[in-house]
Amino acid sequence: MPAIVYQTNKKTGVTYAYESVSRWDKLKRQSRAIRKCIGRVDPETKEITPTRKRAESAVKEKAKRGPVPITRISRSFYGATYLFDQIGTDTGVTEDLKACFPEGYRQILSLAYYLILEDRNPLSRFPRWASIHRHPYGEVISSQRSSELFASIPEGARQRFFQLQGKRRVEREYLAYDITSISSYSKSLRQVRYGYNKGHEPLEQIDLALLFGQQSRLPFYYRKLAGNIPDVKTLRKLLADMNTLGYEKIKVVLDRGFFSAANVNDMYRHHMKFLIAARLSLKIVQTNLDTVREKMRNWTYYHQGYQLYAFTLPITWDYVQEHPYRGDTLRADRRMYLHLYYSPDRALEDEKAFNSRLVNLQRELESGERHPEHEKQYARYFEVKSTPVRGTKVFAKEDAIAEAKHTYGYFALMSNEIKCPVEALSIYRNKDLVEKAFENLKDRLNLRRLAVSSEQSLDGKLFVQFIALIYLSHITKKIQENNLFKDYTLQEVLDDLDMIECFEVPGQRLQVGEITKHQMDLFTKLGVNPPASLQ
Repeated sequence: MPAIVYQTNKKTGVTYAYESVSRWDKLKRQSRAIRKCIGRVDPETKEITPTRKRAESAVKEKAKRGPVPITRISRSFYGATYLFDQIGTDTGVTEDLKACFPEGYRQILSLAYYLILEDRNPLSRFPRWASIHRHPYGEVISSQRSSELFASIPEGARQRFFQLQGKRRVEREYLAYDITSISSYSKSLRQVRYGYNKGHEPLEQIDLALLFGQQSRLPFYYRKLAGNIPDVKTLRKLLADMNTLGYEKIKVVLDRGFFSAANVNDMYRHHMKFLIAARLSLKIVQTNLDTVREKMRNWTYYHQGYQLYAFTLPITWDYVQEHPYRGDTLRADRRMYLHLYYSPDRALEDEKAFNSRLVNLQRELESGERHPEHEKQYARYFEVKSTPVRGTKVFAKEDAIAEAKHTYGYFALMSNEIKCPVEALSIYRNKDLVEKAFENLKDRLNLRRLAVSSEQSLDGKLFVQFIALIYLSHITKKIQENNLFKDYTLQEVLDDLDMIECFEVPGQRLQVGEITKHQMDLFTKLGVNPPASLQ
């Protein structure tokens, strides 16, 4: 067996790896070593980079060998994983993963395929699934090996993947940004904290932030953060990350939980286009709404499709930028569009809910069963008088109630780019794609609870689940575009394709089993051409 010998060039400091083979010299009656340079040694990773001649020789040798021969006879399920293979090619995911993880991209893809097909099953079941499916890695990955794989996925390679995927679509669409909480029983993860749990669970958590393309309907970027950080404080880090990835001019859609003067100023400073929901209690919204409250409810501004009134006002934002090193502050006017909406249906729903809440508050006061968390609402909407003769009497503060109802049915959006209120509403309502993506991550891709004990494993597992989410989102988009959800669930579509088999025989090309016309139609509607042998 040849040995690997390392030798450092004293002049250049470069270390080379040599393949050393010993042989017996009959003439000199001694052992001789024949060395052949195979490449340079990376000083940090210690990996060997082949020399040009050796690399070219390997490519030629590979070309001569042709396809990797099948060495065993096997029959396995192939239809669904074939679908994923084609999606990976169409979206560039496979190419980008290979560029970032040349040694492990096949394992990453196989684990992602498993997560999609095996709804909610833990990774410990992967060996069983792998034994009956054809998948990129082609081998079984044990629980121990999957944990090692997660821990070996470096941060730099993940960021490189985001860069490559972003170049394919990021500057052509608005990106919806939102955050969800993921509960955890683990005490060893540094970012697990008590915070506002969006699932209303009394557990510590981490938060997961996600950017999701509005047109592509594909996730673009994610990051985890400590569970006790308010949403409004995360936007500045997102802007810094986008700048690091080389994307200075992106477009984002945000809900009102991210609204603050500091965040709006930061987005202007980074030259970002944005669409953000604004609270009606903001002075800039209240002042402008009062001037057009009656006018905007004219028939001219009614939109039948959304069944509401939509009105836009061009306004000026008071931009502020602190210069801490210079000790001064820049103030300037920035253009902005305030989109105002009034929905009669929403006004009715708001009033019904408000009236129901008032009834409960009054009942609590009259019965004497007051709740500490309701004290502010008691004081705001009711006056309580008690006398020895008449007992406790509760009187409503009609002015306060009328003031509360004054804004029912109204809501507001702000943008520094979109002028049309209907277009702004359409883009904003598509933001629910992020909510659905979070549901897929938590439920289908088994991220409801964290089941890892180290930071490295958590980072790697989140990345694999993110890859699976790209595929899942792409399939969901195609199903929606072809109106298939009226007849099928997502699982039914995948199960229908998953039953297609393939047969591998040594020395022969891959054989694919029978396919029905219905399955052919599903492939076509999902944007994929069936394998030639199925036609």
